[in-house]
Amino acid sequence: MIIHLPGKKSIIVDAKAPLHAVATKNQKLKLHAKQVRTHILTLASKAYWDKFSMSPEFVVLFLPGEIFFSAALEQDPSLIELGAENKVILATPTTLIALLRATSYGWRQESLAQNAKEISDLGQELYKRLADMGDHFFKVGKHLGNAVESYNHTLGTLERRVLVSARKFKDLSATSDKDMIAEIDPLDKIPRLPQA
Repeated sequence: MIIHLPGKKSIIVDAKAPLHAVATKNQKLKLHAKQVRTHILTLASKAYWDKFSMSPEFVVLFLPGEIFFSAALEQDPSLIELGAENKVILATPTTLIALLRATSYGWRQESLAQNAKEISDLGQELYKRLADMGDHFFKVGKHLGNAVESYNHTLGTLERRVLVSARKFKDLSATSDKDMIAEIDPLDKIPRLPQA
C-alpha cells in the first residue's frame, strides 16, 4: 500500500508479515524475532525510496497483531532501532491506524494551507483591482469636474457675449413672444472624489 503524504512524500506499507515461526511459541519465538529482523533488512534492501517518483519517507512493516510485535521485541529489543536506521517502521493494527489518521490530518492541514495561500493571492489581486478602479474613479471625477467647469465658462461666455445681443431682438420687437430665449442656469454640482 502507498500512503501519499503532503509535500509529495509517501509511506510504503508492506503487509507480508513474517509469522511462520510463531506457531510453536516457546521454541520458535527467537526464530520469529530473527525473521522480523531479516524482513526489516529485506525491506530496506528493496529501497522503495528509489523506485517511486514521490519518494517515501519510510516503509511500514505491518505485523497483524500486537502479540507478534511484542513477541519479536521480547526476543530482540533492538528491532525498533534497526528498523528506524533502515527507514523501516514496525506497525501493528493500532499503530498503523494512528499513522493513517496522522496522515489524514496532515492532508487536511495541507489543504487548509493551500486554501490560505489561494485566499491570500486572491486578496492581493482584489486589492490591486480595487486600487486600479479607485484611480479610474478619481480620473472620471476629475474629468467630470473639468467638464462642469468648462460648461460653466462656456455658458458664461454665451450669456455675456451672445445671448445678451440676441435678447435685444425681443426689445426691438423683431421676434415673437413664443420664440423667447430661455435663461440657462450654470451647473453647481461638482462630482465627489473618492476619499479612501
